[in-house]
Amino acid sequence: MRDEFLDPAVSADHEVSDEVSLRPRELDEFVGQRELKEHLDIVLGAAKQRGQAADHILLAGPPGLGKTTMAGIVAAEMGVTLHVTSGPALERAGDLAAILTKLGEGDVLFIDEIHRLSRSVEEILYPAMEDFQIDIVVGKGPAASSIRLTLPRFTLIGATTRTGMITGPLRDRFGLVARLDYYDHEELESIVTRAARILDVPIDEGASVQIARRSRGTPRIANRLLRRVRDYAEVRSDGRIDNDTATEALRVFGVDNLGLDKVDRAILRSLCEQFEGGPVGLTTLAIAVGEQPETVEDVYEPFLIQLGLIARTPRGRIAMDAARTHLANP
Repeated sequence: MRDEFLDPAVSADHEVSDEVSLRPRELDEFVGQRELKEHLDIVLGAAKQRGQAADHILLAGPPGLGKTTMAGIVAAEMGVTLHVTSGPALERAGDLAAILTKLGEGDVLFIDEIHRLSRSVEEILYPAMEDFQIDIVVGKGPAASSIRLTLPRFTLIGATTRTGMITGPLRDRFGLVARLDYYDHEELESIVTRAARILDVPIDEGASVQIARRSRGTPRIANRLLRRVRDYAEVRSDGRIDNDTATEALRVFGVDNLGLDKVDRAILRSLCEQFEGGPVGLTTLAIAVGEQPETVEDVYEPFLIQLGLIARTPRGRIAMDAARTHLANP
């Protein structure tokens, strides 16, 4: 279970409280993802006019782009309760059945990392999504019997970072399949400015631009960098965040002008210096930088490839000329 929608007033974790308070609660407050917002405005508006639950929604995209936030917005716009769980948490079919039977009419069930559902749990989900019914087996052996339970109509919102790992039958049962894209600098600047206002942190336009352009196109990273810059400003300065303060704070925390951190630069150095530009296999590269291969592939590589610093080839990873240029002038 994720705790991102707990009331900040009762949360003991200050960082979690900040994260919750920064989440927009209405569709109009959500910055970016214009096409998805337009689609949701139509889908939710039509559902409210008919007095029905909204259709099931699948949200795909890299971490930190707002999938969980969007699920909360859908529930708020429909005026229903949000129930949050994740694929790895639903180990047995009974786990899912227990959640489904607790749903109210029109409620939203958000399953994060839905691609990690086990096959037995997924089989239970099919009739629940289509017919709003589930079959529960009671007893064992010859005395076992099946009981069919009728569920209230609900909206399932699934979130995944790996669309290709979702089975065809599950994907086809979603009425709306949408992909969230990385944010541009202007959108991230608006997000940073809004977050600073919520956190009551004085910040000027130049500082917002500095944080936005180093946020890797991701609102979650933008908010995290803002909090770290705020901490620096309160301890090393007068609490106000201007361009110089933001630049120095980001330098102290190891974020360079492209938004690369320590591990990103270690990957580039290994490719350029240790392996002379490559090609080098993923496992070898991961061992060289002290990370798991899955972490390098899912967390670090996408952004480095997007910037044109490295490339994947059939023989392995190679460093591009831009990587050597950046290491020479970080």
